[in-house]
Amino acid sequence: MTVTVHDKKWPLGLAGLLLLAALHCPVLAADAPPASKARPALTVSLIAAEQSNWAQTLSANGTVAAWQEVVIGAEIAGLRLAEVAVNVGDTVKRGQLLARLSADTVQAELAQARAAASEARASLAAAKFDADRARQLQSSGSDALSGQQLQQYLTLELTAAARLDAAEARAKTDELRLAQTRVTAPDDGVISARIAAVGGMVQGGQELFRLIRKNRLEWRAEVPAAELLRLKPGMTVMVMGLDNQAVAGRLRMVAPTVDVQSRMGLAYVDLPAGAALRAGSFARGEFKLGQSAALSLPQSALQLRDGFAYVFQVGPDGRVQQRKVMTGRRSAERVELTGGLDAGARVVASGVGFLSDGDLVRVVDAAAVPAAKPAKPVK
Repeated sequence: MTVTVHDKKWPLGLAGLLLLAALHCPVLAADAPPASKARPALTVSLIAAEQSNWAQTLSANGTVAAWQEVVIGAEIAGLRLAEVAVNVGDTVKRGQLLARLSADTVQAELAQARAAASEARASLAAAKFDADRARQLQSSGSDALSGQQLQQYLTLELTAAARLDAAEARAKTDELRLAQTRVTAPDDGVISARIAAVGGMVQGGQELFRLIRKNRLEWRAEVPAAELLRLKPGMTVMVMGLDNQAVAGRLRMVAPTVDVQSRMGLAYVDLPAGAALRAGSFARGEFKLGQSAALSLPQSALQLRDGFAYVFQVGPDGRVQQRKVMTGRRSAERVELTGGLDAGARVVASGVGFLSDGDLVRVVDAAAVPAAKPAKPVK
């Protein structure tokens, strides 16, 4: 009887021992797997893609050049430069003295020519007096002069008149040569180059200076042939100056030909006086073609990765869905969307660089998001 009773109570005693061991054994409690935790939700605000009218532009590159650059040279040869009155960058007026050649030789030749003209003038006066007397005798019916003698007097008069004309022409030529010893500005403008040096011997047609007429510059933009028909004379063109400030120019004309190699045509844009540009410099610009509708988002709503642009829309379950979009023009901080999103669609407004497809987010109004506090200055 005793053995039977102990056999029935043994299983209960063993279960108790196992329960006590589990409660007092820290190893078994630590081995229990922890419950999986969900990723904390990010706080985001939404913004809608807006449809508005944007200025339609055509970007181009080109070179700034002088509207007209005049080469000023010597019109007389064999003389030395006695004076150079201007330098590069000087503003000059029409007729202003630029350089003066040594005029001693020319002045001496002019004096000789004038003396010869005076002599020819006296000879003409004497020949005319003789010819007039011969005419009077002939008209009076006198036989004092034969017809041959009369003809000689008349011929001498004509010869003296011709010699006087030749002497006066020679004097005028020397006067012109004397005037050519003064090299003057053919128009208002700015001296862009100077080759003249005092003491140098000049030759006829030799370049001494270069002048930018009216100090007027133009931008010669290179435009693809397919875009030339969109350009009309008179339209506004914004050219970026050397100080990174836009300069408003005016399209004057479009070249009638296209370069065979590059298939680019030139558009000539007049630049305003005083613009922060220099002849020979490279410049970028935009032609204002009008306005067109554009769907846009702020730059902060776009995530750029691997050469593509993405936006994030929030689904009903609070998770973001990544969408690829195509971009176009840019205006300040906004980017045009040319595909991938409809007008009015709401997407995450900022912080997209921290998001991935399928992330859980918490949407709040943009006004409810606290602004970042400015950093305190370091003392």
